[in-house]
Amino acid sequence: MTARILVVDDIAANVKLLEVRLLAEYFEVLTAYNGPDAIAACAAGKVDVVLLDVMMPGMDGFEVCRRLKADPATAHIPVVMVTALDHVSDRVRGLDAGADDFLTKPVNDLQLVTRVKSLVRLKVLTDELRLRASTTHHLGVDELLGRPDTTQGAMPKVLLVDEQTSSAAHICALLDGAADVQIATDPQSGLFSAAEGAYECVIVSTGFSDFDPLRLCSQLRSLDRTRSLPIILLVGEQDEHRIIRALELGINDYLTRPLAREELIARLRTQVRRKRYNDALRQSVAHSIEMAVTDGLTGLYNRRYLDGYLPRLVERAAARRRPLSLLITDIDRFKRINDTHGHDGGDAVLREFARRLNKCVRGMDLACRFGGEEFVIVMPDTDVAHAELVAERIRLEIAQTPFPVDEAGKTVPVTVSVGVSSLGPAGDTVAALMKRADLALYDAKVSGRNRVVARAA
Repeated sequence: MTARILVVDDIAANVKLLEVRLLAEYFEVLTAYNGPDAIAACAAGKVDVVLLDVMMPGMDGFEVCRRLKADPATAHIPVVMVTALDHVSDRVRGLDAGADDFLTKPVNDLQLVTRVKSLVRLKVLTDELRLRASTTHHLGVDELLGRPDTTQGAMPKVLLVDEQTSSAAHICALLDGAADVQIATDPQSGLFSAAEGAYECVIVSTGFSDFDPLRLCSQLRSLDRTRSLPIILLVGEQDEHRIIRALELGINDYLTRPLAREELIARLRTQVRRKRYNDALRQSVAHSIEMAVTDGLTGLYNRRYLDGYLPRLVERAAARRRPLSLLITDIDRFKRINDTHGHDGGDAVLREFARRLNKCVRGMDLACRFGGEEFVIVMPDTDVAHAELVAERIRLEIAQTPFPVDEAGKTVPVTVSVGVSSLGPAGDTVAALMKRADLALYDAKVSGRNRVVARAA
């Protein structure tokens, strides 16, 4: 997973050291040597994570972080403080300023890479939500991008998974007055509780006698209901390998025992703040655009949404030099279905087609009803070869099982033709991308239908 990392330090040697380490992992690296330049770089966009030195003349790292987090345009960018300061009070000060984590100098290479990758994953999710929100600016939801800190409302509901009674009691005491904590002593019951309860964070202790806590973290990340639920891991002082593995699995943060109340509360507040921000974007955007940009029959996005969203996806893919593919599907001989079974039967086929289509695509993909019996699927970070595989999976999903056309259970066989195109070199356009997919669809139709055809850029 590539990303743009901004390294900020007033000492050129420190900047160069981090730059070399990050370039070795194929990250793109931007640099700044003072606070104002760092803020300007973030405001200009295309920064995914900031590695920020604390001790800088003029404007120190704490002030830079505060300003970034106070600006709605940059508040979502993860900030990692890189500092020689290692007192709890220093970490709490940075977390209160909005920092997402700390790295202590000299920076450990594995910790640097795994922490950056973990924060990039979170940033990708937030970017997706913000992009969808900005697409609907004409519907009056611009204010979503400038939401204030919502952690000052209700006390966060937290699940603590810890089999040791004394440890759990100690953590509850530390969080007294700062969170509503519920305890699960068994990992499996903890997994079920996390999936069923309205929690805003899960704290997982590593002190299990006969269970690997990372398996629980992995299970939480594999379930739809808990995939975006923040996870904080509590580890021992000599548990570096476990920390690195946990970050690779997708946990959000960790704390080393012995625990300090102020840092525990500050890190929990950071995770809850990010979750509430993303939840608010999801809920408000979904509610605001539902009627305007969704197809009433199938529940998929409509052409209006595609026309607003696709140019932004193409622009982002081109700027980051990432692949993007597009599929146009057309139900074969759909007019015959309408003529034989009436428009009610045709509508039933369209609804079932949309349902099966959704089964075959990822959550990050965009599936739209383009018009009539044509549907478009936009697939970010997907090259043409993988897009063809998905298109073939869709074709099989449609062809293998007949479609119901009435409440009596009558069915009709349905097939689909699919045209595939992929974003080409610099200068490729949305119109050209759509045209190639449309021509590929035409080729699929004239060569016999019920097939997939791809067109190169």
